[in-house]
Amino acid sequence: MRVLLLGATGTIGQAVAKALAERGYHVTCPVRTSAGFKGALGQDRIRALLPGVDLVFVGHALDAFISAEALQREQIEVIVSCLASRTGAPADAWKIDYGMHSALLSQARLAGVRHIVLLSAICVQKPQLAFQRAKLAFERELIESGLCYSIVRPTAFFKSLSGQLKRIREGKPFLLFGDGQLTACKPISNHDLASYMASCIEDVRMHHAILPIGGPGEAITPLQQAEYLFKHLRMTPRYRRVPVALMDVIIHGLSLAAYLLPSLADKAELAKIGRYYATESMLLWDEASARYDAAATPSYGEQTLFDYYDQLIAGRQHANLGEHAVF
Repeated sequence: MRVLLLGATGTIGQAVAKALAERGYHVTCPVRTSAGFKGALGQDRIRALLPGVDLVFVGHALDAFISAEALQREQIEVIVSCLASRTGAPADAWKIDYGMHSALLSQARLAGVRHIVLLSAICVQKPQLAFQRAKLAFERELIESGLCYSIVRPTAFFKSLSGQLKRIREGKPFLLFGDGQLTACKPISNHDLASYMASCIEDVRMHHAILPIGGPGEAITPLQQAEYLFKHLRMTPRYRRVPVALMDVIIHGLSLAAYLLPSLADKAELAKIGRYYATESMLLWDEASARYDAAATPSYGEQTLFDYYDQLIAGRQHANLGEHAVF
């Protein structure tokens, strides 16, 4: 089966490319000649990161490759998209999370593609931000298209929960929002998420479905993450608690300033994104009871966040945070 993979140079995309190749799919990956965070990946590095797949270097015109003619020429049957806006800022979100995907869907229908597997996010359950609304807009379009779809909504990624390890090692306190127990998540590893997405292609139970998915084990709060890191680094716990009200003040100030200086609008949106993740759990939302339900959040895979922390501490893994380097 011939599969087109978009977003292959991203963290999840690399894992998905490997999972698809290992399962015997013929995988074509259109990639920019300069990819990755701030264009750090050149062609040789991309080839090393993505063995076993067909790479098509497309410069900056990725959308030019995504045409009905190109899809038919490559005999693409399934499209797997790991594309996402880098910042979540409104213009970027509507351009990538909605616009590019919408254009892709139109061309896929013309080309006779039968199935689209989409990497979305569990946070679209309670949309308050531009990127969430953009993702939802495309999800609705895909569902109504008549094509077979598998919309994967993962919980938190390991990489996004490892940003404070460097702070702790430098003797700085762990930043907690509120008491550190406002939120919880069931994070999933790159390998496990990639395996899950690859399974979407042939498992009919995952067709025409929205698929929230987390990793194995119990839901974990930020305070529990901090306690584990301090214990296994053999360091005395130190915390700095950030009131949510302070974030509200920052957001309000940036929003007002953006009226005078429009370039601050994106910074205001990024502050809103930070507040969202500081106050909303990455778990299944139960609309009836108006609460997040850890027990109802599906689990998949084998590696836990604490397994990953152990590997980071031992130096067997390196967290290349890129745009995730919030702290």
